[in-house]
Amino acid sequence: MHFNLKRAVGVMAVPLLGSALAVGAAALPAHAATWQDTSLSASAVTPDTFGGSGLGVANGTKVINLVGNDVTWSTHSTLPAGVTLSGTTISYSGPGPGTGTLVVGATDTAGNAEALQIPVTLGAASIQTNGSVVTDSLSTLADATTAGNVTFSATSSASNTITYAESSLPTGLVSGNPTLTYVGGTAAPGPYSAVKVTATDTDGAVLNGTFTLTVDTGGVVTIGSVGDEVNSFGNGFDVYQQHQAPGAVIAGWPATQADPATHFQILAGTHTGAVKFEYAPKGTGTGLCVSDPRGGWASDPLPDGLILAWCNTGPFQQFVPQSNGTLQNVATGLYVNPAGKGAQLRGGTTVTTWGGSVYSWTEYGSLPA
Repeated sequence: MHFNLKRAVGVMAVPLLGSALAVGAAALPAHAATWQDTSLSASAVTPDTFGGSGLGVANGTKVINLVGNDVTWSTHSTLPAGVTLSGTTISYSGPGPGTGTLVVGATDTAGNAEALQIPVTLGAASIQTNGSVVTDSLSTLADATTAGNVTFSATSSASNTITYAESSLPTGLVSGNPTLTYVGGTAAPGPYSAVKVTATDTDGAVLNGTFTLTVDTGGVVTIGSVGDEVNSFGNGFDVYQQHQAPGAVIAGWPATQADPATHFQILAGTHTGAVKFEYAPKGTGTGLCVSDPRGGWASDPLPDGLILAWCNTGPFQQFVPQSNGTLQNVATGLYVNPAGKGAQLRGGTTVTTWGGSVYSWTEYGSLPA
């Protein structure tokens, strides 16, 4: 009996596009700015020191008394029937007999905790210790920055599994376990001090630490603005022959202010860090978004060719900008690749070697006339 009182891709060329209708610069409304994070780095973690002392247990009259200075004893699990923890006293009201191990946590004022594994014997309305108590604590809380991500580690004296959570993060980053990643992050660039990491093992032992986090970004994207995703060769997303309908092919073509087929609105996705691209000729949204349906459309010439589909919240229409400028589809995990001017864009497991897969959002006013 064991009790736990735990604390808490083929290439197809399509006809060249000829959709160059003159359009003047439109006055667009202001929209919210969002950063695209490209890497994170962290200073060494400064771990807390557990503030409690003198932890132990002692048998009382049919009860177990918990001993410790500057700690609060607690449990967040369901206790076995008849076992209660009140203040510093563990009692049992059942008939017994039985044996088992109780795990209780002692928490200091800063939220750090050590856990005690207490072997017990149950009798009639009686609970007593019957062996050596083991103290479970965490140590060597540290971090390492690798490939723009920060990974945390620690040691459990009981060799338990440890989980990690970060708090006081800048807006635009979410906690990771055990790795805090920039992928999909939208935090503003700069250093952030007093960021907190909390390590917790399966017995409820807890150790907190602080560090300085530095965020690097590739620039600001204005969510809701009109423009196009353009690669270094000047080719952007283009709706073939301005065909404003589901199933229309998305091809690579020079993005300009004069060509409505290359006008899109960038929207925030529902997946972390993802964006969507709504076809918006002359700045007017159509309700049609760029999608990689992965063979889901019979009219799609390529198995992972990009087409228009009615905008929705599904992952096939959502793309996460990567630190190297490529775009990865949430549903397929494939990268948006071109096959030259005028050819349909498609998803690939790797990016092009000649750099055509590197895109950046270019707002309408910065497109060539």
